[in-house]
Amino acid sequence: MEYLHQDLTERIIKCFYEVYNQLGYGFLEKVYEHSMMIELAREDLQTRNQVPIKVQYKGELVGDYFADIIVNDVVILELKSTESVVEEHELQLINYLKATNVEVGLLLNFGRKPELRRKIFTNDRKRVKP
Repeated sequence: MEYLHQDLTERIIKCFYEVYNQLGYGFLEKVYEHSMMIELAREDLQTRNQVPIKVQYKGELVGDYFADIIVNDVVILELKSTESVVEEHELQLINYLKATNVEVGLLLNFGRKPELRRKIFTNDRKRVKP
């Protein structure tokens, strides 16, 4: 089975494990974010970090969030440094996908054990904004 943007996500996951293997567990998310930016650049991937996401309700702005990293404008990375992934982390990533035109997200947790979740929310399932 082929996933949407599979080649790209495989490269990103490789970077995730490289950073995890170098740093291990216990740093703040910002340390992992900066390290991921370095590693992704070494893979010649285009990245933007702390990208604003505007959430609208019936055309009105109701919230501002920030995606940790967006890669090649097609994959959102949500980084965590927690004991383990919980449902709220996954829902946060899904909501970022809902609020943008990005369809693929990776939740990367630099916990005691490295964890990752791939989320796909295709644009054809998103509500049309007025």
